[in-house]
Amino acid sequence: MFSFRRAAAELTIFHHPTSPPSQKALNLLRSAISGPFPADKTSSPPLDFKLEVVEAPPTSDQLRTILSYVSPDRNPASVFLSAHPSTPSGSDAPHSVSAIHDLGAKNPNAMKWPIVVDWEAGKVSIGDVEGVKSILETLRKQRDGELPKD
Repeated sequence: MFSFRRAAAELTIFHHPTSPPSQKALNLLRSAISGPFPADKTSSPPLDFKLEVVEAPPTSDQLRTILSYVSPDRNPASVFLSAHPSTPSGSDAPHSVSAIHDLGAKNPNAMKWPIVVDWEAGKVSIGDVEGVKSILETLRKQRDGELPKD
């Protein structure tokens, strides 16, 4: 019989090295593929996923895709922009994904970091380490047969 193994999930972290939540999320992702997951169960195998680390904001097209995973009718500024004092707000805030990308490229502090995306499952965590834990837990449940792999 032929056995087709499903390709590993592909996760991307849009990472800002000076952001503590982004550093924590990156460490969590790396430890999930290099050691037991969950870490407190030493007999558990690591998770199987490909990790891409991008030290830049997502492109405009990527932002559109990510927004569709969150909620396509939400204001992009409320999804992607941080509360940092240098972030434009009110009528000065950018409202298109192109303008948000441009702002993030010029002023990384204006973005919520990290942005972690599971492209195949359509799941995303923006500025939230707990959301990253949720993505990893879903992958664990799939690995352990608690959820279908599709």
